[in-house]
Amino acid sequence: MEINVIEEKKNRLSFEIKGQGNTFCNLLKDELWNDKHVTIATYTIKHPLLGIPFMIVETDGKSPRQALASAAERIANKADKLRKEFKKEIK
Repeated sequence: MEINVIEEKKNRLSFEIKGQGNTFCNLLKDELWNDKHVTIATYTIKHPLLGIPFMIVETDGKSPRQALASAAERIANKADKLRKEFKKEIK
């Protein structure tokens, strides 16, 4: 995955996520919405086969980078919990 920042302001960050598609972008967008400081979390892909996801994150004062880092941490924790539960059930 490669992240290319297009625009960065105090409360707004727009970037491309090369190497990802709808599955990852939806997961990240949905997790960003769990942050009470996030006011906008959306993405678009201009072409489903060739397009690079373009995401916008806006906050009410919290750093958009911090909101992304927190969302990524929550996703990682949930994935780890799922992995542990799955391993426990298949033994």
